[in-house]
Amino acid sequence: MTTDPSDAWKQWHAHREEAVSTPYGPLALTGTHWLDDYPDGRIPAIPGTWRADGDAVVLTAAEADGLTLDGRPFTGEARLTADSGPAAASRVALGERRLVVLVREGVWGVRDFDPDAGARRAFRGIDATPYDARWSVPGRFTPYDAERTVRVANADGRERGLGLAGELAFTLDGRELTLQVAQQEDGSLWAVFADATSGTSSYRFRFLYPAAPDAEGRTTVDLNRAQLPPCAFADHFICPFPPPGNTLDVAVEAGERTLR
Repeated sequence: MTTDPSDAWKQWHAHREEAVSTPYGPLALTGTHWLDDYPDGRIPAIPGTWRADGDAVVLTAAEADGLTLDGRPFTGEARLTADSGPAAASRVALGERRLVVLVREGVWGVRDFDPDAGARRAFRGIDATPYDARWSVPGRFTPYDAERTVRVANADGRERGLGLAGELAFTLDGRELTLQVAQQEDGSLWAVFADATSGTSSYRFRFLYPAAPDAEGRTTVDLNRAQLPPCAFADHFICPFPPPGNTLDVAVEAGERTLR
């Protein structure tokens, strides 16, 4: 039995609202602290000493700091690599808070996820336009000869590289459009895009995740599933802005628009 696309979209939307509001979802992020900004290793409101050392972070803590490592009280010194899983599975914790080690372009940092974050408590849902079949169209992915990296501004005001694997072409209301996209490990695509509604009736840019293309590059561009980037939920994410060419001059009145 085939699920009606409108019903499938409703399930997707409900799952999205549930996922972003989990105890360690994006609404729980209260800070991203880059260690280069704290040469003494002391991060405000986070105990212990955090120091970048080559390919890892060295954490030094005393009993009074109250930190745990892998679920056990931690004292002494530990060498930490970047946490690769969800925030809930981070190795270091402070009570209910989760301290996530990350690295971007060789710069190390610590993220602080707090289930009691004000944004999580204030969350009332995501405003999204109900499913409309006209926003779901065939697309064709054409890979580049080699992956390209472009420098783009990020939500934290810094510029970083964004890897792009190819172009995704599709037709919307008789207009031929393209987006530069990245390709994830499972083959699915990722587009960072803006459109004529961005910054007015929708957030300033959005993400889209088309399914992995088939052997001939065919996939579906379903703008009903355009979604808010993590930085729409917390100011401490470093989402990339759309790369050149990914600001569409059409009004994509579909998908997630803003927070309620």
